[in-house]
Amino acid sequence: MPAEPLLAAHRNSCLEGSGEASELAMAEALLRRGECGRAQGLLLQACGRSPHSAVLWNALGRARAAAGDWPGALGAYAEAGRLAPEDLAAALVRGEMARRAGIGEAECERLALAAAANPLDVTALAARGVLLHALGQEGEGIDALAAAAVLAPESAEIHALLGRRLAEAERLAEADRELRRAIALGHPEEAELRNVLGAVLMRRYRHAEAYDVLASLLAEFGEQVVPLCNLASAATSLGRQEESEALLARAARLGPTLTLPSRILCNTLPYRDGVRGGEFLATARAHAARLPRGPVPTFANPPDQARCLRVGLLSGSLRVHPVGWLTVAGFEALDPSQFTLIGLPQRTTPDAIAARFRAAAAEWCEVGRLDDAGLAAEIRALAIDIVIDLGGYGDSGRMPALAYRAAPVQVKWVGMQNHSTGLQEMDWFLTDRWQTPDGFEHLYSERLLRLPDGYVCYSPPPYAPEVGDLPAFATGAVTFGCFNNLAKITPRVIATWAEILRRVQGSRFLLKTHQFAEAPVVEAVSAAFERHGIGADRLILAGASPHREFLAEYNRIDLQLDPFPYSGGLTTCEALWMGVPTLTLPGETFCSRHSLSHLCNVGLTDWVASDLDDYVALAVAKAGDLTGLQSLRKGLRARVAASPLCDAPRFGRGLAAALRFAWSDWCSKSSTPSHAQ
Repeated sequence: MPAEPLLAAHRNSCLEGSGEASELAMAEALLRRGECGRAQGLLLQACGRSPHSAVLWNALGRARAAAGDWPGALGAYAEAGRLAPEDLAAALVRGEMARRAGIGEAECERLALAAAANPLDVTALAARGVLLHALGQEGEGIDALAAAAVLAPESAEIHALLGRRLAEAERLAEADRELRRAIALGHPEEAELRNVLGAVLMRRYRHAEAYDVLASLLAEFGEQVVPLCNLASAATSLGRQEESEALLARAARLGPTLTLPSRILCNTLPYRDGVRGGEFLATARAHAARLPRGPVPTFANPPDQARCLRVGLLSGSLRVHPVGWLTVAGFEALDPSQFTLIGLPQRTTPDAIAARFRAAAAEWCEVGRLDDAGLAAEIRALAIDIVIDLGGYGDSGRMPALAYRAAPVQVKWVGMQNHSTGLQEMDWFLTDRWQTPDGFEHLYSERLLRLPDGYVCYSPPPYAPEVGDLPAFATGAVTFGCFNNLAKITPRVIATWAEILRRVQGSRFLLKTHQFAEAPVVEAVSAAFERHGIGADRLILAGASPHREFLAEYNRIDLQLDPFPYSGGLTTCEALWMGVPTLTLPGETFCSRHSLSHLCNVGLTDWVASDLDDYVALAVAKAGDLTGLQSLRKGLRARVAASPLCDAPRFGRGLAAALRFAWSDWCSKSSTPSHAQ
């Protein structure tokens, strides 16, 4: 747990109603002016006069912490704890001071002994839980906090601590329960907890509920930057991009020095109709320019063009995730004698794709607990030659660390790769000739590193069900489908799909996405189609399901309609693997051209529309050729398997050549073994 919020909260509690109010107020004024030494002197004298005042010892601890004197702060908080052993806030800060002083393990042991001596010592148990979590012992920390919550069921603070730690551990259902419990118990930081609850609900794909929680928070407590940004994210996930942009504009006005609103805007614009590549680039550049930076480092990496290169994979998604399905085979195909892979995950997830990343990587270094400057320093300490960002400006992305220039060569690939990052320190953008054809260079701040085939390599899941017959033969009517995120389904997309449904008599539309687990979302989308003359009887709106069942749902549709301007990525690959062709309408932004790349790689160029009218006409024509759809369906999986989209060795050779080219470019610009970017 960060120390500063705890220190601030404890300071406030110390100043209320104490007999030393004047001395504390004077020390507080000195600290605000940065005069830590004078504040410490004043408080030392006060502690000498009133050695039994826990309030004064806590204040002295804060003053020493403000000066960066962690051992001294620890000593002051230890004395405060001796005088007021049930003061949970002081115990939590004491643990943080011990961690910063490098003796966190010893403090954990002390707290364990205290809890053993008195099994009902809730303060020791809770403080140990928070400290264990901060030391990276996530599971043990949560267990200790859960035990404290059992012993103190009416403690709003302990339920809040447990809820936050569960949220960080991605144990979202439990976090939901504990946060609601803390709020119901009247936690003084209700607004902050409701904001965390909103974020947890979004990660549970309950976006409509999250929207309501966040909107009510703002209505009751007034506008705040972080809840506004979270509400904007919820609105985007519900397909309300214009509302999201308006919310972000309010957040930016409220916090003009903060980067969060502009980061969220970078993740919202790709979904909005009418956004051109130049507008997106300008927005990304404006955000990137505001990121903190340190001194330009000098790298000791030997500029030898032929040596084995150390390549860092920076991502919060080295697991079962679109990033995993679209990149792991490419990394596995790299020659380990030429490339040493270093995994840089936010956290390690135990699943099949994560295991493949672990096996391919020679080194594995979790970086989730490092701040941005610390992460950049860690990447440099690992002597990484090329760092590949696989997170972008997403919630688990670490793009700000790369603004510190973490490695000699920095490359953007997949993971929120919706358009240019706008980051001047990002050297290259991994792409292909369909994603970024000649003439698109001016839309990117990075140099374009084009692969010879597609820009990704798809790993089909071994448990994918067999491809079935064309459903239209059994149902007597064409079933269109789209399994993409609702954020991609704009009002213009719905209007276009409604037009197609009107033209194809008796046709139906199966839309499947996690948002449809919520009744209000189903009602809103049904109403949107109804406004265009399409009744609910022609729609099938299905929620999330386990991945094998999700893939099996493709056996219910005859062809897939790609959304625009944000096209399908992994979704299109999965549809093709399940024998379902996808009709796409590419635009100018990177994210609008994903399906184009995949379709061209498997030779389905006749499924690419040139404009909106062509998109509608092609959909009607394809739906009218059931024999052609059946023939294509039966041979499509074999065709995809044999194509560059799934040819890992071929992709690996192209990726290796691209990375070697980027490295050689850096070497050619380095006049000495030490090269500063």
